[in-house]
Amino acid sequence: MKIAVAKIDVSLGLIKENIATHIKLINVAVREKVDVIIFPEMSITGYCREEGAMLAFSKNDSRLNLLREIATLNNITIIAGAPIVLEDKLYIGSFIIKPNGLEEVYTKQYLHLGEEVFYESSFLYNPQISIEEEKLAFAICADIDKEAHPKQAKKDKATVYLPSIFFSKEGIEKGHEQLQMYAQKYSLPVLMSNFCGEHWNTKAGGKSAFWSGKGELLTSLNENEEGLVIVEKVKNKWTSYLKM
Repeated sequence: MKIAVAKIDVSLGLIKENIATHIKLINVAVREKVDVIIFPEMSITGYCREEGAMLAFSKNDSRLNLLREIATLNNITIIAGAPIVLEDKLYIGSFIIKPNGLEEVYTKQYLHLGEEVFYESSFLYNPQISIEEEKLAFAICADIDKEAHPKQAKKDKATVYLPSIFFSKEGIEKGHEQLQMYAQKYSLPVLMSNFCGEHWNTKAGGKSAFWSGKGELLTSLNENEEGLVIVEKVKNKWTSYLKM
């Protein structure tokens, strides 16, 4: 099994162009025979607050059709983020686009200060997906600030923890420390996806990374260039490498 986490730069509100950026990295993942690829928080729209309602996606949004087609044709699961309207409420969410045509949504459970003005939080939309022998648990950004989140993932028998985040250049080291601690404490491999470039008037920290279940940082991208961390499990052992 192979999983890829992306580090990308997108532009606020330029959804068509942002999806093209996703596809560029998905194509790399397909060539590497990846089963699952994960993008950062609100990767489709760019991180936003005031603009969230205007840019929001619906559950069966036609703007995702190209990603759906790519998932089906290439037998790859794509996790990409956007503001999402569910039952007339606005959430920060991740679309889990599966190759069999089915689709699920994960919503952010813990909000950063100020996000509650624009978004709801919910524990109701918390799918885990199983691929081969792995059970994947998702997280979005501030979720990782609460240890209860990875603790619950472990309680739910997750075997890999997949945070999609937007951490700044100043905050990424703290994020790495948190995720390393969770990986070690819960014996839970962690794959994190972050932005590069500037978002919400803030320099993103990049450094999408992979920690083993022993808490070892095995692979990390740098702050700047777009790329993928790809991990593979063979005979119960994870290995990892970078594709730029």
